[in-house]
Order: sequence, then structure tokens, then C-alpha cells
Amino acid sequence: MLQDHTEINRKSWNEATLAHNSHKPNQAEFFLDGGSTLFPEEVGLLGDVKNKNICHLLCNSGQDTLSIAKLGANIVGVDISDNAIEFATTLSKDSKIEATFVRSEACSYLESTEPNQFDVVFISYGAINWLPDINRLAQGIHKILKPGGRLIIVEFHPILFIFDESTERVFPYTTSGTVLENDVGVSDYVARSEGCLNHGGEFAEGIVNFENKYPCSEFAWGIGDILSSILSSGLVLNDFKEYLHCNGFKPFDEMKASDDRTWTIEPNIPMMFSLVATKPAT
Repeated sequence: MLQDHTEINRKSWNEATLAHNSHKPNQAEFFLDGGSTLFPEEVGLLGDVKNKNICHLLCNSGQDTLSIAKLGANIVGVDISDNAIEFATTLSKDSKIEATFVRSEACSYLESTEPNQFDVVFISYGAINWLPDINRLAQGIHKILKPGGRLIIVEFHPILFIFDESTERVFPYTTSGTVLENDVGVSDYVARSEGCLNHGGEFAEGIVNFENKYPCSEFAWGIGDILSSILSSGLVLNDFKEYLHCNGFKPFDEMKASDDRTWTIEPNIPMMFSLVATKPAT
């Protein structure tokens, strides 16, 4: 059954990736001109990564992966989408930024990788909801981290998803990996976010009125699920924060955009969270 979800999601992401990148013009030129897609939260949490070995799980089309590589890291980006990995590989070449990209389901990659390989495992923005088994994920992350290595997550807060786009509370706070099937598939959330997900805010009309040919399946994990999986894997939680703004992504209609590509809404609710966990040195 999980294999069925994986294949469905791969097809849905392949379709959506084409739409997403159609709105992002001149990406190689952006990087060649010194650009970065990282937000301050990621930069601060990553710290000095020069010559560090980093695994970026669910890396999508690799823009953030390449931005981390520009900080001096040796980085591997992993994603389930063929189109995303193909795009990322081409973007790496065209922008002259060295990185390795692997097409794989995240847990399969972790289980096929030798232990104690990475200084950092990085996960960000709309990733955890695509993982059917976060306990398996956390165990795999623990395996591939070097002793003293860090897991860094910056992610959208699960509380967002009890609301519809008009901020009406219409969905339960669902946890424990409940499967959420979506007949319309992965959406063109890049178009909806009005350029805030684009490098430098530059936006192209691209594919208009995108409709995904393939459905998708997401998995509902609460904050407790996420923290429990990390702690049970043997990782040590060092830091946890919640944020009252949303980076790039616009989940609700009545949100205000800032010049720094973030969105806010009143009254405040937690929009994102971040955490850092460490593999014990001994």
C-alpha cells in the first residue's frame, strides 16, 4: 500500500514540478549573479557549513540545495520526482554550482546509504507531510549522521492544515500518519504565492490554470509525532522554535506579503516551526 502511495506521489510531483518551474525565470542567471533562495531561518540554523557533508532530503528542484552548496558545503539532494532531479542536475551545471542529486524515496535512500556519512541532514518546507513513516525516517537519519552530526528541520506548522484557504476551521487536527488522499494532486502553489516563492521575487506567468493529471496522498503528522520520532531514534533535541510568519508559501487568502517574501495574518497563529537535533558523539 505504501508503495502505491509512493508511485502516485512521484507521478503527481512530476506534473507539478513542470508548472512550478514555469513561473521561475532565469534561475541559472540568478545563481551566477550571486543569488540565494535561503531564508534567514535556514541560514542561521545551518551556521558555518564550509566543507561539511550535507544531505538535503526532499530537495524538490534543488534551488535550496544549490544555495547551501554556495555556502561551501558538499551536498547531496534527494527527491522522489524524476522531473525535479533532472531540473536540479541541469541547474547545477548551468549555474556552475557543484552538487549531487539522487532520485529516490527518502527512506529508501537512507536505508541504502552507509552509516556515519553526513555532518548535517536538512529538511525544509512542505516535506514531512509526504513521508508515510516518520519513525523509519528518523532512524535512517540517525544512521547516516556522523557522531555529533545535526538534523535541521524548518517546516510549516501542522496547525495550518485545520483551516481552509479562507481561514475557516473545517478540518480536524489529524495525527499519527493518517493518509489524506487528494484527487486534484499536487497544486501549483508557486502561482498562488505570487512570486514570494521565487528567487528575487521575479515571477513569470508560465503554465496558467494548472490541473494535475495525477492524485496524491499526504500523511498527517502532529508536532508530538515529529518530536517523538526524533527522540525515539536516539537523536537529542537541542532546539525547537515556532514562528508567526510563513516563508514564501501563502496558505490563506487574506494574508499580507512583506518585502522579505514572508506572509502574515491577524490574529497570529503559528505558521512554521524549526528544530535541531544531534546524534550523540559517543
